[in-house]
Amino acid sequence: QVQLVESGGGLVQAGGSLRLSCAAAGRTFGTFGSYTMEWFRQAPGKEREFVAASTWTGDSTFYADSVKGRFIISRDNAKNTVYLQMNNLKPEDTAVYYCSAATRAKGILTNTAGMDYWGKGTLVTVSS
Repeated sequence: QVQLVESGGGLVQAGGSLRLSCAAAGRTFGTFGSYTMEWFRQAPGKEREFVAASTWTGDSTFYADSVKGRFIISRDNAKNTVYLQMNNLKPEDTAVYYCSAATRAKGILTNTAGMDYWGKGTLVTVSS
């Protein structure tokens, strides 16, 4: 059983910040460092979209243009945890944010196909 559990969502005013966390666990998950870790989000009535990704070492990161310069993805392999620091939040960032994992051989994926594991999501609401 593999679990990705997100936390840290909530209600924040525009311009504010939130830090999301995603903890990975499960006997079949294996070594956390074997996975590229990514964040996606899904706003009401819209498709799930890519937000950010970190390679297994954390040395390389990749962002959607819409969040570049405002969001930072990081990971702590010793804690089996990936983070998403979200700064200067905008109302259009309102969405359910999902943590996902893909075996590192797949590289960075910017669409949902090919991701191996998903969390259940955490809601971020940004008020204007």
